[in-house]
Amino acid sequence: MADPTPGRWRAFSAIATFALRAGIEALSHNALRAGLTSLGILFGVASVIAMLAIGRGAEQEILAQMRLLGSNNIIVRPIVEQKDEAAQAAGEKQPRRYTPGLTARDGHSIGRIIPEVEKTSGEIVLNTLITREGRRRSGKLVGVDTAYFALLNLDLADGHLFTPPQINGARPVAIIGAGVKARFFTTENPIGRTIKVGENWLTVVGVLADRTLSEQTAQRLGIRDANLDVYVPMPTMLLRYRDRARISARDIEQASSDGEVIVAASTGSSEDTDRLAEKRNYHQLDRLIVRVREAEAVTTTADVVRRMLERRHNNVVDFEITVPEELLRQEQRTRTIFNLVLGAIASISLIVGGIGIMNIMLASVLERIREIGVRRALGATQREILAQFLAEAMLISLAGGVAGILVGGALSFGIERVADIRTIVSALSVIVAFGVSITVGLVFGILPAWRAARQDPVVCLRYE
Repeated sequence: MADPTPGRWRAFSAIATFALRAGIEALSHNALRAGLTSLGILFGVASVIAMLAIGRGAEQEILAQMRLLGSNNIIVRPIVEQKDEAAQAAGEKQPRRYTPGLTARDGHSIGRIIPEVEKTSGEIVLNTLITREGRRRSGKLVGVDTAYFALLNLDLADGHLFTPPQINGARPVAIIGAGVKARFFTTENPIGRTIKVGENWLTVVGVLADRTLSEQTAQRLGIRDANLDVYVPMPTMLLRYRDRARISARDIEQASSDGEVIVAASTGSSEDTDRLAEKRNYHQLDRLIVRVREAEAVTTTADVVRRMLERRHNNVVDFEITVPEELLRQEQRTRTIFNLVLGAIASISLIVGGIGIMNIMLASVLERIREIGVRRALGATQREILAQFLAEAMLISLAGGVAGILVGGALSFGIERVADIRTIVSALSVIVAFGVSITVGLVFGILPAWRAARQDPVVCLRYE
């Protein structure tokens, strides 16, 4: 017995081909009406493309931000100014508790005691002047541990990281950013050369790879542009530049002039205000970065770090702990909600466009009812009538979908240029939009096509 499948497939192909040709011919006679009808689908599909492009761009931006901050990191920052507390009643004055502030020992203890911690690194930032061959500019000197570069995903373009002898001996060595190299070593390799930072000459042993970072992103994430920084080992910073944990005769002399500085700061001078803030800052570190091995343990480890530091600081909360991953996840949830709102708007546009297609097709059935009667009288089956009108509805929707894809791509490009929001139009979004446009035509074209196929040919021929 022969397989009937090839015959059925040929019959289906013939009906589909004829329906498409008839649909194109019918729409060509009313091109303006068909074009206006497809506008609803166009705007809906364009909204879908733009929404998915914004969502994809936001996802990539958040992943890039997580790479900048370092995955599984916990950031500990010191608090210099304590909050004012309510005045105690007479006789209930409590002595002020001593706290050593955030120190390098805190980082070493956290890495040694908490098993979930993979590595830690302190950070000390000093505003200073960078000088070489008659050129000078302000910059930041950053004292770090060797793990710092891995924690913040800073790659080397040339040279090497600090070696154990350089760290243990507090050697005057430095790793410079790409911007420092471009300004002070324009025609020569900086490796092995010296550069004056503050009052000390440092030998360059490494150059960081260039990393583009917008000012808006830097402010939102609380990170600096590494291209313009000079990095030295932590012992070098503490020995040769600044160590707030040590009290010198100069510190005592400066402390004796507190009254003069406070009066000067009251005049509003930013320089005097910064000087006063620096004098009040008793923390050895400006930041402590803690890397956790497993992402699932970041929150619990942050709580353990908080309790541990409270005990080490005599229950004085002079620090704050931030989990960048949680902040970025919250930002991602906010953007997801925003994308869902855009998706709802796009869905409404598609539904309105689909209703418009249904309305026009129902009107078309009434206008062409004698044509339907003639075709039925000449032998056309209900299936062929159904296929013709369904093909017309799908062609209107498909034309709007293709135009919507082009408009959505242009809209995404315009949003990226005007609003400074990163957008990525992916192949998946185009496929989804294309599939949605076909589905809308199919769903909203079923009723008019079914009504056309159910018409009685005798009644159709008598219709005037």
